[in-house]
Amino acid sequence: MATDLTPIPVNPPGLPAPRGYSHGTLSGNTLHLGGQTALDEDMNIVAGGIVEQFGRAFSNLLTTLREVGGEPSDLVSLTLYLTDIADYQAHGKQIGQVWRELAGPAYPAMAGIGTTGLWQPEAMIEILGVAVIPDDRLTPPSR
Repeated sequence: MATDLTPIPVNPPGLPAPRGYSHGTLSGNTLHLGGQTALDEDMNIVAGGIVEQFGRAFSNLLTTLREVGGEPSDLVSLTLYLTDIADYQAHGKQIGQVWRELAGPAYPAMAGIGTTGLWQPEAMIEILGVAVIPDDRLTPPSR
């Protein structure tokens, strides 16, 4: 296990350039994944409903995870902030299908929390998480 726990920002080139935050922070083998909404590369929330927004937000989170050699099976916890829990539940089957397409059978500890709003007013979901990446796959960004 890595012993240097100095936090290193992780900001993949495929995501919008962060200002005042990082998409992730790596400390040793632990990657703290910053909240991801359904922002596209032009800083716009993708069109569609909760299924499309879930897909983009989760894909953004996985982009940060993969930037340091992580895989969906390395996720240990996820927190989903939802502006409409009933809508998420009503589309659970479709969201589950998107999950399996993006992450396969990896199911970390999870929580869904209702909220009245997110940073982007049109965002319906924000996902943040924690992953632990094995030494043999860990590729920390340069400092």
